[in-house]
Amino acid sequence: MDAMTWIWIIIGIVILLLIIGLVVFLGRKRQQAHVQEKRRKDHDHANEIREDAQAKDLEAREREVRANRAAADAEQAEVDAERLRKEAEHRQSDAQGLRQETQEQSRRADELDPNVDTTEQDRNRTRE
Repeated sequence: MDAMTWIWIIIGIVILLLIIGLVVFLGRKRQQAHVQEKRRKDHDHANEIREDAQAKDLEAREREVRANRAAADAEQAEVDAERLRKEAEHRQSDAQGLRQETQEQSRRADELDPNVDTTEQDRNRTRE
């Protein structure tokens, strides 16, 4: 083989090596682009998950506030109910006292009235 053939073989090998190098370079660049795209998508997805978690945390705190408010309302209702019970007991006591006073006045009036037989009424009262 002459020198020119060797030169063309060497040039062919160099061109072949350049093509292989270019293919490898472009393949790596595409792979890096793919990796970068995957990283970006993963990062975006992670951000979405974080935002969702923050929204759920906010909702959980709002629910806790509503639950605390409901518990406070229930406690206030219990306090109001106790106050109303005591007021009812006091009014009942006042009513019983007034009833006894009225019965006492009726009894005294009957004792003063000469036309009323108090012995019959005394027997009826003892039966009650």
